[in-house]
Amino acid sequence: MTAKPNLSLVTSPRPLPADHVERNAGVPLDLDVVRAIRVNRSAVERRAATIPTRRTVKNEWQAAWLLRAVTLIDLTTLSGDDTPGNVRRLCAKARRPVRDDIIDALGARDLGITVGAVCVYHALVKTAVDALAGSDIPVAAVSTGFPAGLSPVEQRVQEIRASVAAGAREIDIVITRAHVLTGNYAALYDEVRRFREACGDAHMKAILATGELATLGNVARASMVAMQAGADFIKTSTGKEGVNATLPFALVMCRMIREYYERTGWAIGFKPAGGIRSAKNALEYLYVMKEELGDRWLQPDLFRFGASSLLTDIERQLEHFVTGRYAAAHRMPMP
Repeated sequence: MTAKPNLSLVTSPRPLPADHVERNAGVPLDLDVVRAIRVNRSAVERRAATIPTRRTVKNEWQAAWLLRAVTLIDLTTLSGDDTPGNVRRLCAKARRPVRDDIIDALGARDLGITVGAVCVYHALVKTAVDALAGSDIPVAAVSTGFPAGLSPVEQRVQEIRASVAAGAREIDIVITRAHVLTGNYAALYDEVRRFREACGDAHMKAILATGELATLGNVARASMVAMQAGADFIKTSTGKEGVNATLPFALVMCRMIREYYERTGWAIGFKPAGGIRSAKNALEYLYVMKEELGDRWLQPDLFRFGASSLLTDIERQLEHFVTGRYAAAHRMPMP
């Protein structure tokens, strides 16, 4: 008989009240801090290359880590052919992300496992909110001219307000990459600050589009400015760039989160997105968070995966743990 996983890593999918993190209020733009940032690319790449080899989890511990990963997923659909029907199916999967027989075999029924959020375009926010009624799963809306972020600023601000009014509790905004590439950090700060004000009570994730920022130094400086401007999360990518989430980007952004926390006391979340499709890759990002920021950053209020197909592979790995066999992907259908 397969051993049940040690679920000590998996508590509630939502943080306990004692774990509550105050929202980042932001700080005045400090150009001295921003311009002093330097990144040793070769050192970052060497460190990133060791992450998959320095730490590993097996058997019941791996099953526990993968259950935790499920609770950290922003289950996402951002396709041009999205319809209300497939968003409703996505929300049904968000409520019950792992098949009941697998959950029962793992002894995890009482944990109430759900994903971290459902992420959709503005036009489908209301559909998702209605489909998730009665649950505590938030709807996240991509906004501000996603994915390029090149529409007029006033239009982007209005888009945020419209998504919040429709019921979105989280807003994923995109920055103007040109502000970073030209070193106009004051303009970047003012833009992100306006977006944060438009979000109101909704949490704001600032998408940096790391693959389009040219250097790791630019990624680090953009991260710091976004946090100074009040971002609740910093996010790697829209998923639409040629290069999306990578471990070097994650390391640089986590180091900036740590520096900002040490300077201000505000804990900022991290969201890698784009190209994270395998359970193995998800575990690597969990290792990064544990080693760079600590266990507190392994909860949904401080870490999310932006993903669509990742859940299918995690579910397959969990079934393998339970049965010893890999199931066909269609046994874990996604919308």
